[in-house]
This record gives sequence, C-alpha cells and structure tokens, in this order.
Amino acid sequence: MSNDELNMCPKVSVVMAVYNGEKYLGLALTSIMNQTYKNFELIVINDGSTDDTQQILAHHQKSDPRITIISRGNKGLVASLNEGIAEAKGTLIARMDADDIALPSRFDEQVKYLNQNPDVVCVGTSPIIIDEDGDELTVLSVPTNNNEIQSLLLSGHCPIEHPSVMYRTESIKSVGCYRREFETAEDYDLWLRLGEIGKLANINKPLLKYRYLSTSISAKNQTKQAQITRLACEQACKRRGIEVEYTASNEWRMKENRQSKFEFTLKFGWWAFQYKNKEAAIKYAKRAMILCPVNTQSWKLFLASLFKL
Repeated sequence: MSNDELNMCPKVSVVMAVYNGEKYLGLALTSIMNQTYKNFELIVINDGSTDDTQQILAHHQKSDPRITIISRGNKGLVASLNEGIAEAKGTLIARMDADDIALPSRFDEQVKYLNQNPDVVCVGTSPIIIDEDGDELTVLSVPTNNNEIQSLLLSGHCPIEHPSVMYRTESIKSVGCYRREFETAEDYDLWLRLGEIGKLANINKPLLKYRYLSTSISAKNQTKQAQITRLACEQACKRRGIEVEYTASNEWRMKENRQSKFEFTLKFGWWAFQYKNKEAAIKYAKRAMILCPVNTQSWKLFLASLFKL
C-alpha cells in the first residue's frame, strides 16, 4: 500500500490493556503487526505488570514505531481502556486483548464494514475459541442483525465478543466510554449504551482467536459479574422506558467445584471432536477421566476421538 493510499484510509487506533501478560503477549502483538490493513497505531497500557511484559513490549516497539507504550501502576481494566481511548488518534478504535490472536484480515474487514454501514457504531466478529495451549476448539456463531443483538442484550445476554470489536471513536466518547462501576461487565454496559445512539453488528466470520482461560474475569468473579450485568440491563431498560424479561443465567460459566470442571472439560472435548481436532479432543477426554474416573462420558469421548477422527 502506497503512502497516498494509506492516507486515504481511516486510521485505526488499537487499544490493548495488559497486566502480567508475558505468556501470550508476543503472539498477540505479532498478530496485530501482521494485519493486512496497515494504517493503525497500537496503544498498549501496561497496567503495573511485574513480569516481563515491559521487556516484551519494548522489544516489539523497537521494530515498529506504530506501537505506543504507557506504563504505570495498576489501576484496573476500565481505567486502562479509557486511558488508551483518550490517547487514540484514529477515527476508529479496535479492541484487543493480550492473550488473543487477531487473524490477518480482521481490521481490513471491519473497516470495510463500518465504511459501508455508517449507521453502525460498533462491529464485532465471530471468534475461534482456543485454549491455554493454543488448540482450536470451535467457532462460535454470532448474530449479525442489530435487532437481534439488541434483543439479546436487553434480556441479559452478551452477543458481542469484547476483544473482537471495532467501534467509532466519536461514538464511544459520546456515551462516556467504559464505566468503572460496571467493571467485570464493562463491555456489556457499553454495548447497551452504544445501542442507544446507533446500530450494533457482528461479522459472522472468524477473525479473532479468543483464548479461554480459567483465570479469565468471567470465571473468577461470577457472582459479581452477574449482579452488575443485571444492574446494567435494568438501567438500560429504564433509560429506554421498556420492560424486558431477563433470561440470562450463569450456566455457561465454569464453577470451582469438581463436577462443573468435569462438565466443562467434557464440553471442550466434544467441541474439539466436532471441530475435528483429534489431539485436543483426546487431551480433554483424559482430563475428564482424571476429574471423574467412573463417568463413562469421558471414555465415550476418548474412544470416539481415538477411532472416529
């Protein structure tokens, strides 16, 4: 892409917050630098990391001047994201987490979509679910229609994957960015408010590898997140002057007890089986056996993976 062509493209500001993310940070940064869309800046807020995060960031910054690093003490995710947004020079902002992987055409396709749909203020994508080893488990299908997305949001569900989104800078600033009082569900609260000033959308195509970790916010703070999600939903309905039945539950989140861990391990194994990832399916079958040795479901998964893939 020539300089003239580059200048004609809307600039994208990529905002990433990281806290002790040394394990996967390099992969995340490389996936951003390898985007086919080149007119972007990457703003990384190092939120008080005590591991090798700073050294990894500095190493990548040496080879790419598009990276801006802001390092300071720990303030939390919401403060970090809002700080990154305040620094953004682009008309569009792409979110990215330090443990995920953006596929090469992600920015290209999201910029094109927003250019073609000026009434859309935020667009996400379908994610490929990967685990801590990077094994691909499944592709989640996402709703693409604004009405369906809004309906799901107002009933307590979150059909937009936070690290996959690209939104308009002007739009997010006009609604006040992320709100500290909704931390752990700050993305859900933001989608509700953005949906009051414009349309929401998803590209039902996998453009991000979303890493599921047992240490994720959603796994550690389930009760708090559920309460805050419900509060955000209630406030949104009140602002809009409507009444909607709240139908969300926490059943999709892994709990700390052995039975829940077994059920989710088995679920990931069958995901991998259906995705035709034999090694990952066998890995989860073995983990399920350890969790519940007498449960025949883990053996069923193991044998199916061994002989049918």
